Amino acid sequence: MKKIKNENPVKKKPLKKIIMAAPCGMNCAVCMGYLREKNHCVGCRGIDDGKIGHCAKCLIYNCKKLKSKSTGFCYSCPDFPCARIKHLEKRYTTRYQISFIDNLMQIKEKGIAAFERAQKKKWKCPECGGVIGCHTKKCIACGAVFN
Repeated sequence: MKKIKNENPVKKKPLKKIIMAAPCGMNCAVCMGYLREKNHCVGCRGIDDGKIGHCAKCLIYNCKKLKSKSTGFCYSCPDFPCARIKHLEKRYTTRYQISFIDNLMQIKEKGIAAFERAQKKKWKCPECGGVIGCHTKKCIACGAVFN
């Protein structure tokens, strides 16, 4: 009888199939909440039951102004960038060198498909082709760490 390995199914998915752009500009597919095995998050646009606590309660995701916009992205709001986006922007540019405002402008100007292509290239591990987590800069498949 063969022993079956219990592996994280996310590790096996090709990056192009798991990119999810959140309303704020976060690429949920490279978020450690989505990539981790324990307390796995389904992403901002996933079902609410599958979201981790702080994501389900996110003030940006649950923003009434956002819900009224057909694009589903914060860039279409007349208040963009609002105080919430500015706070998130400051934290992520400082800690992780990720700009949600730049991401949103790329989505607005070039479209979601171009954004997804750029993100796939940016977060693909050059060692094994796996996904590099944006918070750890570590490939979830091979463990390689990048700056």
